[in-house]
Amino acid sequence: MSIVRRIARPLLAASFVAAGLDAVLHPMPKAEAARPLVDRLAPSLGLPEDPELLVRANGALTVAAGTLLALGRLPRLSSLVLAATLVPSTYTEHAFWQEKDPQSRRTQRTLFLKNAGLLGGTLLAAVDTDGRPGLAWRGRRAVRQAENAGRRAARDARRSAKHARSTARLEARQALHAASAALPH
Repeated sequence: MSIVRRIARPLLAASFVAAGLDAVLHPMPKAEAARPLVDRLAPSLGLPEDPELLVRANGALTVAAGTLLALGRLPRLSSLVLAATLVPSTYTEHAFWQEKDPQSRRTQRTLFLKNAGLLGGTLLAAVDTDGRPGLAWRGRRAVRQAENAGRRAARDARRSAKHARSTARLEARQALHAASAALPH
């Protein structure tokens, strides 16, 4: 792992771990902000309709994924989980478009944009292959290698057939020469 990744992953994960711990330990303010979204989406998604429970669960998931990212364990998966947990919390906690007070609106917009930046960071971390090729590249490469092997096999078969025909003609000529030499003159 490069030095940049060793530094960047824990830095990115730190705010998630801190926010997740806060959500687990003090869920009520976040639960009240999340209530309208929970009331609207929980029944259709089959989730419990308890905003406090969902905030705590989201916080625990954020802490776990942030810790894994900070430690460099399953960084792509943990980054995707962090991105997924960030979207609903940003929507419910920093809805600047609903604020009437200009100062509060500016503050919420700044926090919304901070979270949007964190979302961008998690998405970049999710596609970072750490210098190793991703599964899509490996799949395309395997297909290309199989196609090349098939073309080589076909080419080798054509060459072998051509060589066999040439050898058969040469042996037939040699047999004719031997037969004509064996005949009495």
